[in-house]
Amino acid sequence: MLSPDVARYLAIAGEFVRSRPAEHSVLLTVAEAIRAGGPATFGDVQPLFGWYVRDGGAVTAACVHTPPYPVALTAMPDPAAAALASTLAGTGRAVAAVGGPPGPAQAFAAAWQRQTGQPARVGRRERLYRLGELVPPAPAPAGQARVATGADIALLLAWLTAFRAEADPAGAPVHRAMVDERIGYGGLTVWETGDGPVSLAGRTRAVAGQARIGPVYTPPEHRGRGYGGAVTTAVSQQALAAGVAEVLLYTDLANPTSNALYQRLGYQPVTDRVQLRFGA
Repeated sequence: MLSPDVARYLAIAGEFVRSRPAEHSVLLTVAEAIRAGGPATFGDVQPLFGWYVRDGGAVTAACVHTPPYPVALTAMPDPAAAALASTLAGTGRAVAAVGGPPGPAQAFAAAWQRQTGQPARVGRRERLYRLGELVPPAPAPAGQARVATGADIALLLAWLTAFRAEADPAGAPVHRAMVDERIGYGGLTVWETGDGPVSLAGRTRAVAGQARIGPVYTPPEHRGRGYGGAVTTAVSQQALAAGVAEVLLYTDLANPTSNALYQRLGYQPVTDRVQLRFGA
């Protein structure tokens, strides 16, 4: 079933999505952001939510799509992922990518190619980490963390756009509404020294006992000084202070520096997922 109504989605599929908060973090945090900020939070195209019920039983899989971001999948039978791709293709909905566990993502991509002729390629391979015991960097770099405000909007937009261009050049643009939504609950933090801000980290809203860290960005001229680890520690502490049971983050497996950094801070691997992009 598919619906643009986040309230209906949460009423029907919410229990299932909350049942595995780490693995379903993306679906949880996207739905919560839209519930709090409205359907335009991620852009101008209407979000779409889906859930899978077999033989009239309980919900056993779910998805969410906020164009131009990828369709985000939970684990599901390959035939269900293929059927979802066929249904979306039949509606004419533009789909730039799909992300999720490798099996369902590949089944979706194969069906999408059959329906549209658009081949898939690997956009990125990601690893989900969960915080164990937080280990702050020692010694800590100069400076301190500060929660970003509306006065930082120009800097935030510039840095988040730079992060997107570096981490996922084919990905979705940064929308002002997304930044405003995060500022609204204190979800963006900068590390600043006497020379001003030098690094940035975000965290999602807490939902179902989890919050996810990201993005983390340090401009090239400020790298190699420990600012990224310091600001990640700060937002991790903020998430813990909010009372969540699980603090999570995703890394790009092609970036060994970030994977090593987060493990030094106490993050432990949970599972991997893949993002497949469509078109040339």
